[in-house]
Formats: sequence, structure tokens, C-alpha cells
Amino acid sequence: MSTPNTPSGSHDISVFDRSALEQLSKDELIDIILQLLKRVDALEKQLGKGDPPSFVRANRPERQKKERKKRNLHFCRKRDKPTITDIHVPGACPDCGRTLHGGWLAYRRQVIDIIPAPVEVTEHEVYGRYCGVCGKNVVPRLDLSGEVVGAHRVGIRLMSLIAYLKEVARMTVRTIQHFIKVMHQVHLSVGEIVKVLRAVANKGKETYQGLLKQVQTSPYVHADETGWREDGQNGYLWVAATPTVRCFVHKKSRAGEVAEELLGKDFDKILITDFYGGYNRFACRKQKCWAHLLRDLHKLRLSAPENEAVSGWIDAVKNIYEMSKGYQKECQNGKSLRCGVFDRQRMRRQFEADLQALAEPYTGKQNDAPQRILAERIVNFLPELFTFVEFPDVPSENNAAERAVRPAVIARKVCGGTRSEQGSSTKIILMSIMQTWKLQGLDPIAECQAMLAAHSP
Repeated sequence: MSTPNTPSGSHDISVFDRSALEQLSKDELIDIILQLLKRVDALEKQLGKGDPPSFVRANRPERQKKERKKRNLHFCRKRDKPTITDIHVPGACPDCGRTLHGGWLAYRRQVIDIIPAPVEVTEHEVYGRYCGVCGKNVVPRLDLSGEVVGAHRVGIRLMSLIAYLKEVARMTVRTIQHFIKVMHQVHLSVGEIVKVLRAVANKGKETYQGLLKQVQTSPYVHADETGWREDGQNGYLWVAATPTVRCFVHKKSRAGEVAEELLGKDFDKILITDFYGGYNRFACRKQKCWAHLLRDLHKLRLSAPENEAVSGWIDAVKNIYEMSKGYQKECQNGKSLRCGVFDRQRMRRQFEADLQALAEPYTGKQNDAPQRILAERIVNFLPELFTFVEFPDVPSENNAAERAVRPAVIARKVCGGTRSEQGSSTKIILMSIMQTWKLQGLDPIAECQAMLAAHSP
């Protein structure tokens, strides 16, 4: 060990004791500490214990594990409440034959099945009696309100089931006849099933008129039309849809007067439609369906797959739409400060100007660009393409009306339409009330029973 008189920086730090260190000055001690640190660093590098490589993540500090919170919802199949419990207990050992006693519940297994339920036929026998004082025959008046409609022999529960099978399950009349025969052991003729459907529709006229008024007063309405044949003659099925209501009308014409009859001439809400010109007569705010426009843009891309100019133009149009949808979502969340009334109007004008700048160079009869037709459509309907930007609650597509008419389109392809004006009236009333109940999350069968009970006999 070096002595206190050894110059600073020349100490031998390999061997030292406490007494020798106590004789050193402060500067000498600092010098020894620095030498020790350098040696430690050199040794760690030799042993590979230096700083870990950049791709190695530092260990996370251990956290105290908390007790797992029990969930209210279990993501597993729930057992139904059993109606019959069948107990299986072994009586004897299968190997030695010894009688077994006691036991425990090893496992459960549920089997869900249906039992054909025959209908309940109630026969009401009404007797009359003679009054000797008045000299009259007294016959009690039979009150079946809440059980049957008018003089029908079919009760309101079976009526509601038939209407449900026809409009919600989309069964044909003969399929309904077979289903009731198999499941409930009762035969109903085709004519009787048709009369049941008409009776339900007649009792639903008041409900139907109420739906029509709800549509006309809704903040925004989807409208669409599709073909429908009546007695072999072409006609059209019109629909007005809101988030909670569906309302249908059948007419032989596709003219705009039918839309006015459905919505009212003074309709001043927001109307969401495709690009059919029959809705142009309305002076209200309109929103054209972007889903239709995007589908046409996709067809244009497929028709000119190698045309980079067309593909670039389509991408630019879609980019503007995606930006407008992003702004609409921002306004719906309500967390942005740039979503006031005047901000939304300014953004709408900006999107319209950007889209117009893309479309105008390709308009005009002299222009032979592949995108000319769609460009002219964009310019013609430009004020009706970004209404959803100014009013964020309004959808940018007409999907609600498209979904509403889809069951009618399927039914038309299966049965070809209706055979009479009365049949068409029955169809539109049942479609309107059944789709509305289903859309509102209600049970159509239960709601139909309540409607028939309220309006019977």
C-alpha cells in the first residue's frame, strides 16, 4: 500500500487497509475511487455485463397482482331451466354386481326438443231458456272479445302466428298450411289462411295510418321503390323508412306524385334517396346515396382496369368522401371544437368545391372521357351530396330503404306478386307493421295479439 506521501494518481489500489486510507487526503481518496470505477467498468465489459443491447427490453417492475374481478356476463352456453328432470343412477357395479348406494352428481346434459302441440278447440254451447212471466225466449249473448276476431273460427293467437309466418318468416300460404298441419294437427284451407291474413290487415289499418304519420314527421326519411306485379300487371312498391318505422305503399305508377302521396306535398324534412329523378319535385333538403355512387365508381374501374387516369380520378373522389365521413364521425363524437353550425356549413362548402373541381373537367357532351357520365351526375347533384356533413345525424347512404324492400324483392321472385288489389293492400299493411315491430325490438307475434285483442270482435 502506498504511503500518504505518494503523489496523487500513483496509488497502488490492489492492497490497502483502513489505517492507510485514513491518512490520505480528500483528493487522494477521490483519485482512488475513480480508479476503482474504471476497473469495475473494464471488468464488466470483459464479462459482458455492460449495457444490454438495444433490442433487449428492460424488465418491468413487478406489480402486485390484484384479485380478478368476477364478470356478470359469462361467455359460455347458459343452461335453460329444465321442464323435465330425468335422473340416471347406477343400481349395481357392472363388474362385480355389488349393489351401490349413495352417490354424487357427476355431470349434466340438456336435450332441447319440441313437441307437436295440438290446437285447443273450444266449443261454446249456448242454451236458451223460456221466461214464463215475460213470455220470451232468453238466449245469453256470447262475448268472445279478446279471443277471436268477428265471426272467424281461428283465434287471435293462431292469427298472429299465421301473419308472422307470412311476413317475417316469408313462408308461402301452402307452406304455412303444411306447417300448421304438422306442428299443431289442424287443417286450414288455403282460402281460410288468406281470409285470416286479410282480417289481420283490416285490424291493422289504424296502426298503419299511425306509422304513416310518424314517417311524415321524422327528422329524416329514407325512400325507395321496387317493382311489384299485381294480377300480372307491372306496378311499384314504394317504401318510406326511418330508424324506427317502415311504411309501404303500392301504386301502378313510378311518377313523383306517389312520393308526394307517401310523404306529403309539404314535406320539409331531409329526404335520403338514390339518384332517381322522381324525388326532385320536393323542395326540402336532400341527401343522395353515396353507396349507389360508389358502386358505379367500382363498375367504372372494372370497365377500364388499365386506365390509370380513371383509377386516379376514382381514388380522388373516394378520398374526398372518406374525409367527409371522418369529419361527420368527429362531429358525432362531440369532442372537437370545430363542429359548430357554421363550421359544418363551411366544411360542407369546402367538400363540395373540392368534388366540383374534380368533376367539372370531364363534363360536357364533347368530352369522351370514361368518367363523363359520373362526373356530370356529381355536378348535377352536388348540393345534395354532402348534406350529412352539415347534419351529422343524417346517414350518407340509403341502406335503410334498401334493407326494407329486400324482403319484398325476395317475395316477388318467389310468388311473382299479388293477384288482386285487396291482396296488395294486405301485403303492404302486414309488411309495414311487422317490419316496424321487428325494427323496434318488439315481439311481432305478441304485438299482433295485442292489436287484435284491442280491436275485436
